[in-house]
Amino acid sequence: MKHISRIVSAALSLILAALCASSGFADDASAIAAAPEESVPVASIVDNAPFDLDCRSAVLMELSTGTVLYAKNANAALPPASVTKIMTLLLTMEALDEGRFALGDVVQVSDYASSMGGSQVFLKEGEEITVEDLIKSTVIASANDAAVALAELVAGSEGSFVAKMNERAAELALESTHFENPTGLDDDVTNHVTSAYDIAVMTRELSRHPKIFEYSSIWMDSIRGGEFTLTNTNRLVRFYKGATGLKTGSTDAALFCVSATAARDDMHLCAVIMGAPTRDVRNAAAKTLLDWGFANFCIYRADGNSSGDVAVTGSARESVPTIYAPFEVLLPSSSRGRVEQTIELPQSVAAPVAAGDDVGKVVYSVDGSVVGETPVEAAEDAPRITFKELFVRVIAAMFLR
Repeated sequence: MKHISRIVSAALSLILAALCASSGFADDASAIAAAPEESVPVASIVDNAPFDLDCRSAVLMELSTGTVLYAKNANAALPPASVTKIMTLLLTMEALDEGRFALGDVVQVSDYASSMGGSQVFLKEGEEITVEDLIKSTVIASANDAAVALAELVAGSEGSFVAKMNERAAELALESTHFENPTGLDDDVTNHVTSAYDIAVMTRELSRHPKIFEYSSIWMDSIRGGEFTLTNTNRLVRFYKGATGLKTGSTDAALFCVSATAARDDMHLCAVIMGAPTRDVRNAAAKTLLDWGFANFCIYRADGNSSGDVAVTGSARESVPTIYAPFEVLLPSSSRGRVEQTIELPQSVAAPVAAGDDVGKVVYSVDGSVVGETPVEAAEDAPRITFKELFVRVIAAMFLR
């Protein structure tokens, strides 16, 4: 199919706001911004909030649709500390999925990787460790030595990896982001920054590699055959219902940061907190955002299906079958169960028709307000009738009289 889904992105913010207002969420409407497409303009973020948080910036994003539900100073370029490692992990998982190495491959630790300070698993020069243990050490224990070892594995050197980090940031349209290392250590950097919104986008991209949540949701694990214990730096993994990870960070410059993910009722949220004064304040702020998101919003999903036949003119075929793609949209939870689906097909379409051509649409609405649509497509070809086919039809018609 040409499309998996099509959402009326230009109008979604206004629709959500109207639905919220009619459902008692009028005070929350100003905090809603639609971000369903891959390259969302930064200007679409709304820096208002229905409540305040004790941090420099924050964003709540629903990961499936990319919808931003809450934003505070969302585009402010700030030091991210070890939340940087989301991009490090993203590039690692992409290389892994490309088959450039496997989880069980053994990596020999370089002298440079072993020299990293801060959080670490105390890798030694020449030590051999699997890719999987490096990933676990990076995402669970926030190990800087493991992160650099991964960077060297992916790109050959830290410098080459940082160049890839910034290239990937540009591809994702992260306008407030610039990386100088794969760890987030900021004692000797000049412009190592990102924003709460950019972190949410990176997290969303990383979530396309669900294997990462198998590691980020672990509370305690070990490496070196059980000799070295890993404890997750994200306490929400242990204490928050549905927590799936993902990455914490703290330095004197960045204060306390987190990109915290959690899934409930088929909805996956990401709460980004930057610059909280303490670890407890950071965790409480993330919990507040996640609680608010789960309480007030839901995902509506519709399966793709057949939508019947449509007549074709100018073809040897009288009609072609049609199908439509799955659809999903984020809505206020009060809209649950109130979405109406309407299939709109023309009386006929003119040949030629190719499989995959749009011939109609399915419209989804709540109380008369359109919340999105997905195309109805031809499931088979209907070529224009040839002279020979037309001639045969005429002759047959004459003899049938």
